[in-house]
Amino acid sequence: MKRAGLLLALALALVLGAAPGTGQAAGAPATASGKTEQAIFAGGCFWCVEADFEKLPGVIAAESGYTGGKEPNPSYEQVSAHATGHAEAVRLSYDPAKVSYAQLVEYFWRHIDPTVKDQQFCDHGPQYRSGIYPLDASQKQIAEASKAALLKSGRFKQVYTEIVAAGPFWPAEDYHQDYYKKNPVRYQYYRFGCGRDARVKELWGEAH
Repeated sequence: MKRAGLLLALALALVLGAAPGTGQAAGAPATASGKTEQAIFAGGCFWCVEADFEKLPGVIAAESGYTGGKEPNPSYEQVSAHATGHAEAVRLSYDPAKVSYAQLVEYFWRHIDPTVKDQQFCDHGPQYRSGIYPLDASQKQIAEASKAALLKSGRFKQVYTEIVAAGPFWPAEDYHQDYYKKNPVRYQYYRFGCGRDARVKELWGEAH
């Protein structure tokens, strides 16, 4: 069941107003040390990826958006219609003194399903593909080494997550940012209905 269908079902079942919420964008203030770095990941629904990463100590902010496509400044409707080639993605700002890029990559793996192509959980289509988008040579080396180690471990026969040098990142519409804070009931209904956490537990176990 696609995200739109799940949200429609909720809208018919519940008459609830959106809970107001706030969140930081990827241009958040620097840390006390004055140093921040960025990373870009795609793991299906960007609401969920954003929510997962904002729980991780050292992550300053997460911003939902689109990357990997050909059209500048795409809309959600265009991306959903497969008209642009973009993936739903999240751009992180993080404090490298508290969390390393390698740790971000390992955390990312354990919050997605790398065994499927052009989908994540209940969402299907190329916009929901999983991917790591390195911003420099160091990030690329770390991401590729991590994927190679995952394959070598024998846990999965195939890993479809792409590793492609980062291109332009286009922030998503305001209503997508911090969706899990602004609309907690709808978000939790979607996440549960999509089976995301159940599948992650099946793939990775309890500690993910």
